[in-house]
Amino acid sequence: MPERTEYKPRTFCWADLVTSDTAAAKHFYPSLFGWEATDMPAGPSVYTMFRQDRKDVCALYELSADMTQQGVPTHWQSYASVANVDESTSKATELGGTLIMPPMDAMEAGRMAVVQDPTGARFALWQANKNVGAGIVNEPFALCWNELLTRDTKAAVEFYSGLFGWTAKKSASPMGGEYTEFRNGDDLAGGMLEIRPEWGPMPPNWAVYFSVDNCDAIIEKASALGAEAKMPALDIPAVGRICQLRDPQGAHFAIIQLEGPGD
Repeated sequence: MPERTEYKPRTFCWADLVTSDTAAAKHFYPSLFGWEATDMPAGPSVYTMFRQDRKDVCALYELSADMTQQGVPTHWQSYASVANVDESTSKATELGGTLIMPPMDAMEAGRMAVVQDPTGARFALWQANKNVGAGIVNEPFALCWNELLTRDTKAAVEFYSGLFGWTAKKSASPMGGEYTEFRNGDDLAGGMLEIRPEWGPMPPNWAVYFSVDNCDAIIEKASALGAEAKMPALDIPAVGRICQLRDPQGAHFAIIQLEGPGD
């Protein structure tokens, strides 16, 4: 179901880019994916909405001076839908999570908080009001997957199972080691990979994936726009062709050309 008007609780529903250079990002991503960028007032700051076919895809905002001083890098942030942010925040801290930003109202759009899990990965909790999240998913140039990269998969399973009631299923990963699928009831909720030593000093994070219609063409286009491919494109049987990219300001994201029924 590409178009969305609601999200099941404990499902990823949104992502935004926290960046050191909003002007450059507003050039890079629309040039790469064909999005339209629309600036919206958000108190004293600006929240830029990325849209495709007049539907919200994701957004960006500027990395604050306080965040820079705290060593927070340019990054993509994943949001999980919850019924009650305050209750979910309390539960997250009880399970060993760290509260990064306490619950707050995002004007009339909804209520949110930012939490760091016990393994060091940050994510946001979202209680929708007038904005449920992405209006379109699982189509070319829209969000399609969220994946936790961490050094402690056992602790992560315990935390997210306790917080969201997710179940975890492990299988062999084409990249080596194990791959974990998280399920929210019968629905896929996200994935998890253990950070490998050869990946370098990568911080634990929830990676965002955007669906594309031609992985290699997008890699070439992204490189021409100043991005860097962090790995050669990889084919995953029965899933698709993927690549990890780093945008010109340093934010990591992934693209995937999903396999169709006849591929």
